[in-house]
Amino acid sequence: MSDIRRSILWVIFAFSLVLLWDAWQVHNGRPKTFFPAPQDKPAASAPATGTQPVAALPGATPAVADAATAPAVPRQTYVVSTDLLKLSFDSEGGSLIGADLLKHLSTGQSTPVRLLLQNEQHTYVAQTGLLGSSALPNHKVAMRLVGQARDLAEGQDSLSLRFESAPVGGVVLAKTYTLKRGAYDIAVKHEVINQGAAPVSPQLYLQLVRDGREAGSDVPFASTFTGPAVYSDAAKFQKIAFEDIDKNKADFSKSANDGYVAMVQHHFASAWLLDAGVARENYAEKVPGGTLYRAGQKIELGAIAPGQSKAVEARLFVGPQEEKVLEQLAPGLELVKDYGWTTIVAKPLYWLLEKIHAFVGNWGWAIVLLVVVIKAAFYWLNANAYRSMAKMKAVNPRIQEMRERLKDKPQQMQQEMMRIYREEKVNPLGGCLPILIQIPVFIALYTVLLASVEMRDAPWLGWITDLSSKDPFYILPVVLTLTTIVQTALNPLPPDPMQAKMMWIMPLVFSVMFFSFPAGLVLYWITNNTLTILQQAHINSRMGVPLKITLPTQLFKKA
Repeated sequence: MSDIRRSILWVIFAFSLVLLWDAWQVHNGRPKTFFPAPQDKPAASAPATGTQPVAALPGATPAVADAATAPAVPRQTYVVSTDLLKLSFDSEGGSLIGADLLKHLSTGQSTPVRLLLQNEQHTYVAQTGLLGSSALPNHKVAMRLVGQARDLAEGQDSLSLRFESAPVGGVVLAKTYTLKRGAYDIAVKHEVINQGAAPVSPQLYLQLVRDGREAGSDVPFASTFTGPAVYSDAAKFQKIAFEDIDKNKADFSKSANDGYVAMVQHHFASAWLLDAGVARENYAEKVPGGTLYRAGQKIELGAIAPGQSKAVEARLFVGPQEEKVLEQLAPGLELVKDYGWTTIVAKPLYWLLEKIHAFVGNWGWAIVLLVVVIKAAFYWLNANAYRSMAKMKAVNPRIQEMRERLKDKPQQMQQEMMRIYREEKVNPLGGCLPILIQIPVFIALYTVLLASVEMRDAPWLGWITDLSSKDPFYILPVVLTLTTIVQTALNPLPPDPMQAKMMWIMPLVFSVMFFSFPAGLVLYWITNNTLTILQQAHINSRMGVPLKITLPTQLFKKA
């Protein structure tokens, strides 16, 4: 009966850990991993026909007729391409309503990742405009393209598109987008021209608007954050969950003189970047009367006299979360690549992984060598743990014989077991502490591989052409399962038969889960398992423990 009670307690303990993990995910703004709450499907987003209400302006609700004072202009979409981006601009507001990342393919497809888009199912766009006490040009006003939309030509380093509005409230808004070769950041210059008879004191807003649909992760059983984020030097990186916006519980820095506002999802992000020293008001809220969310910044432009103008420079980043690129664009922008609580360990690991890749030129081999380096760093710590396991395996036959002999005398059984441990100088927990110390490191490495966009479309060898996708022939998961069986067989079985069964069942269950995991993560676990087997076998051999691998068929026989 004591064995049954012990097994029940183990199950309760494991289930409690699962519940605690889910609670931790929710606390950090992520969806639950094991017991996700049902999500209401978002209603169809506003289509690209201009039906979104003008009430979608941050902090202002001018009448629709105000924007209609300009001459009617047929609505058009202008498409331009660089070596990295294919962008779609809307003549309504001169907004960026489409962004294809030409160097990154959608998972399992041959088409580029479409980060920004606007259709009946999904909305994710970048908008800017003016706010004031009266009607001013905003992201709903008609704008004309000055010149023509052309792709970046061979040998050309940059191209520009300039949009101008007709006067609204006596004010003209001009936007100039400058795209550069080899860059994911777009320079955006706003010129506010007062053609009226009275001074104006407008606010410029820069915002990212999207529906609340979770972008999610391609990795099963792994959740990644989707939503707005705000950064300032004082408050640092702050994620804002859509659910918190719905409940008016969003907590972030509302005013700053530096930083950025971003929309984050797995592997990709967009962000408005202003120069440091420019005072701005950050906001993240739900668009009134709809299912869209917006995050942005508002800037006071001060008084602009009649006949005068004022210009504001900004940059819009739309692209992959490549750490080295993000670090160069703006302070703290690399934090959109979210490692969560493992950041303090994950960032040095990524740095080391990137250095190894620079040397070998292949992300698959870089993963293998990184695991080798980590195992080497923990070699002596692991050796102590494996010596303890080897001793446990050596005395296991005596423990099993004693348990069978005293199975009806549990108290005497425990005393005899402790006596054997003392005689043989075996610490049953001796192998636990070294392993516990390493767990944060390997979780951090797992997070690095999960979060790194560099794994997308990165080949290893032969049939593995994309480390971010599952093995198409399931060869790596099968190898992982075999290494898991060997590793389990080298470890001492717990004296309790039920615990021994669980020790065999759980690794096999997790191995099956890895059949859907990206090849890069499976490669990482195979390398770790293989090195663990080699070190354990070496220590067992030195200590005279037989290396025979015996499958525990007797554990699963009916009593």
